[in-house]
Amino acid sequence: MSENSSPTTTKISTYVMMIVLIVLALSIVALMLSVNAFIAGNEMVAGYLLIIGFIAMAMSVYVLLQSRKRIASMKIESPKVMTTVECKKCGFKSVREFQRGDFVFKELEACQKCEDKMLITAIYKEIKEKEKTFAV
Repeated sequence: MSENSSPTTTKISTYVMMIVLIVLALSIVALMLSVNAFIAGNEMVAGYLLIIGFIAMAMSVYVLLQSRKRIASMKIESPKVMTTVECKKCGFKSVREFQRGDFVFKELEACQKCEDKMLITAIYKEIKEKEKTFAV
């Protein structure tokens, strides 16, 4: 099998991106309103809008950067799929990587030892065991 990563693991979620962009747009609007309030002479409202705008902009940039960092750290590895091929006559066994079109009980080429037909007897995925660490 090819090691293609799914599109969901290589990009930021559409919903998260939409929320980040909306908050970013609202923060820009708050900053523009603060400038208008400052020009109009209402410094208190301008200060509040300025604080709200910068906080919202900082939050949206933070969420965007954290989402990108999390995606970069996620590494989904697809397990190897293996095929066991066995000779019906002499019992010779070999294990190879899965190939498209393989299925159990499919007859293959001749055996290396006795020239009889080989048969696929098992298809399975290899599972890597995680290293177990014990507290000392």
